[in-house]
Amino acid sequence: MKLTLGISPCPNDTFIFDAMINNKIDTEGISFELVINDVEKLNTLAFRHALDITKLSYYSYVYVTNQYVLLDAGSALGKNCGPLFVTKPEKQKSDFEGRVIAIPGKYTTANFLLSMAFPRITNKVEMLFSEIENAIVHGTVDAGVIIHENRFTYQGKGLVKIMDLGEYWETQTRLPIPLGGIAIKRNIPAEIAQKVNRIVRKSVEYALAHPAASREFVRCYAQEMNEIVRNQHIQLYVNNYSVNLGDIGKQAVTTLFAWAQRNKLIHKINENLFLPLVESLEPPA
Repeated sequence: MKLTLGISPCPNDTFIFDAMINNKIDTEGISFELVINDVEKLNTLAFRHALDITKLSYYSYVYVTNQYVLLDAGSALGKNCGPLFVTKPEKQKSDFEGRVIAIPGKYTTANFLLSMAFPRITNKVEMLFSEIENAIVHGTVDAGVIIHENRFTYQGKGLVKIMDLGEYWETQTRLPIPLGGIAIKRNIPAEIAQKVNRIVRKSVEYALAHPAASREFVRCYAQEMNEIVRNQHIQLYVNNYSVNLGDIGKQAVTTLFAWAQRNKLIHKINENLFLPLVESLEPPA
C-alpha cells in the first residue's frame, strides 16, 4: 500500500521521517510518496484533503478535524521553542497597531499566537518564513513573526525581540507550545492508521538512537543552513513529545483549540481529535 506523506523541509521533519522514508526501519508493507513543502503550503493542501498523511500547524488542524485525525507520534511541541516577534532596534518600543507585520502564514500557530498577544495588529503580510528576516532588515515590513531556525539567526542580522510568543503561551497556560502535528485521513482504515502511527514512532526513535544516520537527508533539504544551526533546530524541536504526545501534549493541543473557540476564531470542532492508541505499539506476530 502506498500513502502520500507531506512534510516540511525543516531539519526536525527530515530528521524524524528519514528512517521510514529511506527504508531504515520496517514499514510493515506501507510505502510513502513524499511531498515536501513549506508548512503553510501543507496547511492549504490539508484544507483540500490532498494528502493521506501530513504535517500541519496545530492551529490549522481545527479547520480539518472532520477529515483528519491526529497521530500520537511525530509532533513538534516543547518549551522555549515558540515563535518570536522581532523588529529593528529603533522600532522595538513602537506601537505596532497599523504597522505592516510579516507572518509565516495565516493558518500557522505563530499567527494565532500573535493574534492572541497583540489582538489590535491587523495589517499582516504573509511570507515564506525564511524571507521574513530580510524583509524586516530591508524595511519592506516593520516587524515580523519568525519560526524554525530563524530563532538562531535573527540577532546576527541586527534584529531584536519584541516578544517570545512561545513564552507568552507558556506563561498563560503552563503547558508546552503545540506547534505542528501529524494528521492522517479519517477514511483510512483504523488498522492502517495504527500502523502508520507505529511506523512514525519507530522512525523518531531510530533517529534519536542514530542521529548521524539522517545527516545527509537533513542536509539535502537544508543546504543553506550550516550544520550547527541544523543540529540546534533538531535539538529544539525533536523531543519526547515527538515520540509520544502523552497526556500533557494532548492537553496542550486541546488548550490551543479552546483558546481559539473562546476568541471566536473557530466554531465547534470534532470531539475525537486524537487517534485512539491500541495497547501494543508492536505489530502483531
